[in-house]
Amino acid sequence: MSRNNYIFTSESVSEGHPDKVCDRISDSILDAFLTEEPEARVGCETFATTNRVVVGGEVGLSDQAKLAEYMGNVEQIVRDSVREIGYEQDKFHWNTLQVDNLLHEQSAHIAQGVDATSDKEEGAGDQGLMFGYAVNETPELMPAPIQYSHAILRKLAEVRKNGTEPALGPDAKSQLTVRYADGKPVGVTSIVLSTQHLDPELSSDDVRAIVEPYIRGELPDGWISEGTEWWVNPTGKFVIGGPDGDAGLTGRKIIVDTYGGAAPHGGGAFSGKDPTKVDRSAAYAARYLAKNVVAAGMAHRCTIQLAYAIGVAKPLSIYCDTHGTGNVAEVDIERAIAKSMDLTPQGIRTHLGMNRPIYARTAAYGHFGRAPEADGGFSWEKTDLMETLKNNC
Repeated sequence: MSRNNYIFTSESVSEGHPDKVCDRISDSILDAFLTEEPEARVGCETFATTNRVVVGGEVGLSDQAKLAEYMGNVEQIVRDSVREIGYEQDKFHWNTLQVDNLLHEQSAHIAQGVDATSDKEEGAGDQGLMFGYAVNETPELMPAPIQYSHAILRKLAEVRKNGTEPALGPDAKSQLTVRYADGKPVGVTSIVLSTQHLDPELSSDDVRAIVEPYIRGELPDGWISEGTEWWVNPTGKFVIGGPDGDAGLTGRKIIVDTYGGAAPHGGGAFSGKDPTKVDRSAAYAARYLAKNVVAAGMAHRCTIQLAYAIGVAKPLSIYCDTHGTGNVAEVDIERAIAKSMDLTPQGIRTHLGMNRPIYARTAAYGHFGRAPEADGGFSWEKTDLMETLKNNC
């Protein structure tokens, strides 16, 4: 039986965190290739350290001449990404850092298992299992600790970039410990915020004075009490940030990217991967399905698992767990899912319109719990499958 009264903690990291810098670069490179060709194949990894960015992995376009041309654009994409995040430090500056481009053409052996032919459906780009989750704790049907941890950092990035708070730097981490009563989030017992600041004379108290109003503004009324513990820059000064302070890699923040530890994770990262790779597309589809199950009132909480084999189109399994909150039997939800959406890689990409340059915006502040956008961004957050699921139960 699940607990109703407990505390739970999740963290988020800003777009200037070293790992998020790398996610942003990898997804920006992906977007550039998808702009050229919607069926482009990209598996891009990025490493960043003091004044250096290394990009590697595989890419594929149908026109080999254009592939060579686009390889030449990678350095500028890296610099533009770092500049937009806001790094102009002595030892990590968008205009002076060294860029090593080690991208190469996609392996023919991988392509032969994935590419569709006249007698074979397009297969999954890898084996693996993917989870999606939704819960009616927030309007976005996301776990409250991760959703509000993201919201705090998005707000701080906004006021940093628009000049309202010029003392803040790009690198930051937030962490909320949320108290649950009768299964619902009702308050925050502790708030942790570590943020880079550009003025070395600022103390932790000075930084708290800057950030506290924004933190309070992002949390629901009544969640902060006199007993809430505040830990703002608890180690003291935080002037050197980003990849100069700590090396970064693509794909190291998979729990931040998803549900903050409140739900299972299959282990595959998202950023830098085109949507033939089910690590990404099927995880998005599983979130879409779980969210529609909860939005339709079929359950208050829902976990969906999908599993795939490389080169095989259809999922090997569909699993649903409503954690004792369901109004519909889980086996009936599983059958309804199979009837309601084509879960082959091609089917997912078509249903959710994923062959578009919509991924750089996902690289920070979570891939889920975001509003669907007019150009197709965050299409997996729509709740347009509710009636279909209910009708197929």
